[in-house]
Amino acid sequence: MTEFLDLETQDAVRMPWNVLPGTKQEAAQCVIPISAIYTPIKPLPNTTPLLPYSPLRCRNCRSVLNPFSIVDFSTKIWICSFCLHRNHFPHHYQSISDDNLPAELFPQYTTIEYEPQNERPASQAIPQVFFFVVDTCMIEEEIGFLRSGLSRVIGEIPENSLVGLITFGRYVCVHELGFFGRVPKVYVFNGAKEITKDQVLEQMGFFLKKPRPATGVVAGVRDGLSQESISRFLLPAADCEFALNSVLDELQKDPWPVPADQRAPRSTGTALTIAAHLLGVCVPGSGARIMAFLGGPTTEGPGSIVSKALSEPIRSHKDLDKDAAPFFNKAVKLYEGLAKQLIHQGHVLDVFACALDQVGVAELKVAVEKTGGLVVLAESFGHSVFKDSLLRVFQSGDTDLGLSSNGIFEVNFSKDIKIQGILGPCASLEKKGALCSDTSIGQGGTTAWKMCGLDKSTSLCLIFDIVKKESSDVIGQAANNQFYFQFLTYYQHSNGQMRLRATTLSRRWVTGPGNIQDLVAGFDQEAAAVVMGRLVSFKMETEAEFDPIRWLDKTLIHLCSRFGDYQKDNPSSFVLSPRLSIIPQFVFNLRRSQFVQVFNNSPDETAYFRMVMNRENVANSVVMIQPSLISYAFNSGAEPALLDVASIAADRILLLDSYFTVVVFHGSTIAQWRKAGYQNEPEHKVFAQLLQAPLDDADAIVKERFPVPRLVICDQHGSQARFLLAKLNPSATYNSEAPPTPGGDVLFTDDVSFEIFLDHLQRLAVQ
Repeated sequence: MTEFLDLETQDAVRMPWNVLPGTKQEAAQCVIPISAIYTPIKPLPNTTPLLPYSPLRCRNCRSVLNPFSIVDFSTKIWICSFCLHRNHFPHHYQSISDDNLPAELFPQYTTIEYEPQNERPASQAIPQVFFFVVDTCMIEEEIGFLRSGLSRVIGEIPENSLVGLITFGRYVCVHELGFFGRVPKVYVFNGAKEITKDQVLEQMGFFLKKPRPATGVVAGVRDGLSQESISRFLLPAADCEFALNSVLDELQKDPWPVPADQRAPRSTGTALTIAAHLLGVCVPGSGARIMAFLGGPTTEGPGSIVSKALSEPIRSHKDLDKDAAPFFNKAVKLYEGLAKQLIHQGHVLDVFACALDQVGVAELKVAVEKTGGLVVLAESFGHSVFKDSLLRVFQSGDTDLGLSSNGIFEVNFSKDIKIQGILGPCASLEKKGALCSDTSIGQGGTTAWKMCGLDKSTSLCLIFDIVKKESSDVIGQAANNQFYFQFLTYYQHSNGQMRLRATTLSRRWVTGPGNIQDLVAGFDQEAAAVVMGRLVSFKMETEAEFDPIRWLDKTLIHLCSRFGDYQKDNPSSFVLSPRLSIIPQFVFNLRRSQFVQVFNNSPDETAYFRMVMNRENVANSVVMIQPSLISYAFNSGAEPALLDVASIAADRILLLDSYFTVVVFHGSTIAQWRKAGYQNEPEHKVFAQLLQAPLDDADAIVKERFPVPRLVICDQHGSQARFLLAKLNPSATYNSEAPPTPGGDVLFTDDVSFEIFLDHLQRLAVQ
């Protein structure tokens, strides 16, 4: 694995196949698609310079000069590695020679970043905009929690960032923060109606002092608005801290009366639409984020997900499968339109949903995902999952998220490769071209994508197509057996400046009957598991009657029968190379994971889990698919343990990291000693250290993760132990033949264990 991690450190790319099949037919036989998981703005190694000039582009295909370009120093010409076009170096490159290379030609800088200095001076850098959209249809206690959470972060917002505020319940209230000594004003809109951009302009008095332009689109100070009218609603954080705090201090429960048998009237759809209109009018093209804080389901106006009557339950997975959710499609249509508008404006939608019931994340998913927004799901605004996650958004320092905006992502490849599409937080810009494949997956049919919001760990899964039909002659293969890929990300850095990051990769291709060993040698099983996870989630959402378990099983069986070593019809002879040995385990855990098993999860939770997996890098996604388990005991310290019920012992502490939850599980003996208070006695210092070690490690995990995971501290046989037991391999269940080990545990489940799964896999793979 280490060589794949080294490649990721250098280029932020993980590919399931690092040696590629040379023809279309061989690519189809590889079962797992030719793909790459790329993290566009992953922090670069400290040794990589930031180049203060514009990149040199090929005149023909617009790819950027890179270490794989062929350079002729005598004639000052470079040949593009993608289209083989000959380009002349411009005048300021005239002094280059073998010993005097620009950084972009250094072989180790296959990923390099440009920040042209002539773009705009730092004083004119576009400020970030944070627009808070706050739900008030909650009990007083929740409003208090939300108020304190928001007050905590107001001081952390960068001083030059602009801030705006909308509160909503039955009506939507847009607050004027720039009242400066005058009476504070609130503009109220009816939440039950659809509000257009023109109504927003008219009712909020944008043209009282300055007449509206007769033609053209109203968009910011450049096009028809005065700075004064904008700064009533969007103010620099330093200027409006007092105004914001005073509005939040007086924040109260929505006064609209609610009968006992009804839900509160909550007009989320209208509030988000007004926020999008307002940002589109005032600050189009800037890095603006709508941050929605939702405490319950939308029941009023556009985007409703359930009626007000409490007798009607909120839609479940069963309702969605049977088409028995009357509000669902209409709400999704509204948010698809909102997503389109936000992408056009370059703005992001973040959702912080905190309620015991569903709030409509499943409907909002399309708008959050296409704009690259953040999503946090918790049970209450008082929960550390919400409070700490919100703080992380604004924190600066080592653990900051590196929020960037306004990204455009483009690709370029060698002529035998095409792109099918991207699974991840981006939106197609519909730039068709010769590089687009005939089949489309996810955001496909384009070679350029918009990424309104992106951060250090935002990762895209690119799915490729090999288009070469026949295998070429062996001599030709030896001479030119490299495929080239280039990924270009143009984005607004958190310092306000525009940057371009260029990553250029080369991968060897092989063809012919003897190529299986080469393909296996370049197989990255972690990346393969993550690609399968994203693909199966996508198919479950888009294909009717899709059976995910059957699809995963078939994929794994085909993979094992193609790349395993065995004698036909002899299961005991079946062996997998070390390069493939963990993939059955990954698929076994993926089948049992919350991405595939929707039973016991609401549509909101499923949407949330999939959204997070769809944007995270390989290391984080692998933990979601197959949680890590660490065991702590007196004689051994911390060591990795099998994700199996056999790992439970009375004198052990286990630390489970399943990404969304971190569980510290005390064996029964340890729990008894702890309750007796032995750790407080000086002669039992070692026991105190044993209790503290997993807590310190859990704390380290929680500190660097977003969304902040839920920390569960529990004891063997306690009710919260279910968080651990649900993830373990059921090698010992209530109907196992063998008696349970003393101090161990059994699972009450009818699920098959990994051993039985592997046994069936071997039998089917050798047929």
